[in-house]
Amino acid sequence: MTENQNLESLQTPGAVFFIFGATGDLARRKLFPAIYSLYREGKLAEDFAVIGVARRPRTHEEFRDDLYRSIQEFCRYKVKEDDLETWTKFAEHFSYKSLDIHNIDGYHELRDLTESVEDRFNIPGNRLFYLALAPELFGSVSFNLKKGGMLASEGWHRLVIEKPFGYDLSSAQKLNEELSQVFKEEEIFRIDHYLGKEMVQNIEVIRFGNSFFEPLWNNKHIANVQITLSETVGVEERGGYYDHAGALRDMGQNHMLQMLTMIAMEAPSRLYPEDIRDEKVKVLRSLRPYESEEDVKAHVVRGQYKSGESHGKEMLGYRQEDKVDPDSNTETYFAAKVFVDNFRWAGVPFYIRTGKRLPVKTTEVVVEFKQMPTNVYLGQKHNLEPNLLVIRVNPMEGIYIKINAKKPGSESKIEPFAMEFCQSCQVGINSPEAYERLIYDAANGDSTYFTRWDEVAAAWSFVDRIASAWAKNPSDIQMYPAGSWGPEQADELLALDGFHWWPVNGQEEDNVIWIKQ
Repeated sequence: MTENQNLESLQTPGAVFFIFGATGDLARRKLFPAIYSLYREGKLAEDFAVIGVARRPRTHEEFRDDLYRSIQEFCRYKVKEDDLETWTKFAEHFSYKSLDIHNIDGYHELRDLTESVEDRFNIPGNRLFYLALAPELFGSVSFNLKKGGMLASEGWHRLVIEKPFGYDLSSAQKLNEELSQVFKEEEIFRIDHYLGKEMVQNIEVIRFGNSFFEPLWNNKHIANVQITLSETVGVEERGGYYDHAGALRDMGQNHMLQMLTMIAMEAPSRLYPEDIRDEKVKVLRSLRPYESEEDVKAHVVRGQYKSGESHGKEMLGYRQEDKVDPDSNTETYFAAKVFVDNFRWAGVPFYIRTGKRLPVKTTEVVVEFKQMPTNVYLGQKHNLEPNLLVIRVNPMEGIYIKINAKKPGSESKIEPFAMEFCQSCQVGINSPEAYERLIYDAANGDSTYFTRWDEVAAAWSFVDRIASAWAKNPSDIQMYPAGSWGPEQADELLALDGFHWWPVNGQEEDNVIWIKQ
């Protein structure tokens, strides 16, 4: 295969990409940079176009100026002087349409613009609609796309939507029923951007591609699994949204449970999207439900940050944040002990935690293996610690393995050693962004790393039991200082089982010798 043929095999089919909410933060920070990166890498051929849709008035030229600023600020590829010809060629593919999404006449005008763009770039009627909008608008926009003739073209039509998909199971079902009247399930791509991250996708390879992991990946050899998703920021300008959602709905129902499924799933029979998603659904259906308020209280910790200090900087408490109710009991932190009641994982606790205003920003999975017998070397004292496999998802990407070995130069002293592979050190700033992979996959019709409806429903079914218990006693929330690791009760959750949270984000333990790549 020649280089040109290989490049063509990587390219998406010709399509028009519609970005609803094109003047918003998501489009500016993530979507436009992702599309430019795909273009620079040859994954978008010349038979594509992007139509930005929003209420604000913009000319095509003003929209392209916004696009340029977005790329220069947020994209891993910058436009340099010798790139100006490429940039001009790229920007010509972008158009803008000011639209009141409730006005059906506007969709007829959008259809006319679309057909002219398709003629210009020889696009065969394929249309991908990315709704970077509030979830309550998904249904009405979908109906109006159909009424306005936007789904009458010859090619395929796909809908990409952001989280949250509903507020609970009931609202998610209602939303899904609305979308299903316009789009088929296989045409709906529900984004969880964590599934687009390189190291989350690498979990499958680490697990199923290494013979010294898969035989040990069960309750006979693994003591517990810890999943941490911590943020140093507060609610920023999202106070109004966050006070309605909280950490459980904002992070738990989607990101946390999705990462848990990737760790716990069985090997799919084939590497096809539906086979992979089948295995993830099986994990969600195997989650042990919390049966009562007492059960939730015993296994789930709910916290909210109060004023505190980090790196010498004073930080406000959550209730002092902009657009937050001063008497709010919304959780900014939660930790939970979760069990996957199937043959592989019976009895193994999965500890998950996420929160805002924590000391470091990180997303990591720690797999702690069962400890070896400590009486092997009779009469001698050794620092024999459990082996760890740590998968670093963000901001550093990579893995490390902690083992026990004899200290060099000593007769028999045992110390823990950590061997690290740093993917970020190799790839650096040019590591593909999650949205690049997800937009590319959606354009190719690959739904592997998007959530299927039964996944969403199973996750809401599990989370709703927690939310229901909290609603009955809303003031039962633990306060933690901003800049700390959350409520003490989260430590006690593990201590009761004889475990503790392992350090994350490169916070290396003093007694560990590191062997770095």
